[in-house]
Amino acid sequence: MILCCGESLIDMLPRTASTGEPRFAPVAGGAVFNTAIAIGRLGAPSGYLGGISTDLFGTVLAEALTASRVDFSLAPRSDRPTTLAFVTLTDGHAQYAFYDENTAGRMLSEDDLPALGAETEALFFGGISLVSEPAADSYAALCAQAGERLVMIDPNIRPGFITDEPRYRARLEAMLARADIVKISDEDMAWLGTTPAALIEGGVALVLETRGAEGVVAYSSGGEISVPAERAEVVDTVGAGDTFNAGLLAGLWRSGLLARGAVRGAALEDLRPAIALGAKAAAVTVSRAGANPPWETEL
Repeated sequence: MILCCGESLIDMLPRTASTGEPRFAPVAGGAVFNTAIAIGRLGAPSGYLGGISTDLFGTVLAEALTASRVDFSLAPRSDRPTTLAFVTLTDGHAQYAFYDENTAGRMLSEDDLPALGAETEALFFGGISLVSEPAADSYAALCAQAGERLVMIDPNIRPGFITDEPRYRARLEAMLARADIVKISDEDMAWLGTTPAALIEGGVALVLETRGAEGVVAYSSGGEISVPAERAEVVDTVGAGDTFNAGLLAGLWRSGLLARGAVRGAALEDLRPAIALGAKAAAVTVSRAGANPPWETEL
């Protein structure tokens, strides 16, 4: 199982009622949640770990996970509220107002972490869940306890969310040092002051630099390869990176390479099919509104 560890939330998306009055529509989301959903839809064994509320919105999240074949039996449930993200659009640009104090997701503690069994082959971390404490420290602790499981991280850094930069940097740097696979943008690298070469020197086996319509460049100690983006008529880019992550991990599973030793021992060309699946799946997601990743039958 590929266990996706991090945030789930409800995006409150702006809508207009038939009377012309403004409304908000609740939609299940969150970067790590989206990755878990996409992995399940692509037919790979998907799991989700994050605090889920027993409230109305928590039920929405749980039903969405079930519908996409995601096992969330390791996710602790509580009566704390669900994180809400209200979205407003200004000239087409989204702005977010988060309601995250004392929520089920944010208050995930180290005591809530499950003992991982042999069925958990890989761990995925990322998103804003690596910022908000105490959950961020809990995920860092789980990463440190990964043992010989494959670990992938997508930092997806949002500087506007960071309130304690030194603690966040220290946490993220420790997790990146344990990671086997890192997907990262040029903006992320600029903020961190790092490069693919530096990440590999620090112990990462595979670095994936996403370049939007220009595709992905994959780096390892053996060199680099480029994988082009799939052609698509872009409707919006919500969830594209999350779907790429899912496609890569599902592709490794399909290829029998979902293991720390396998990825570290593989040539980049051996990894190309998994990277290409990530690009292909992401192209479907950008071709339709919202974070709506494809099912395996659509590829």
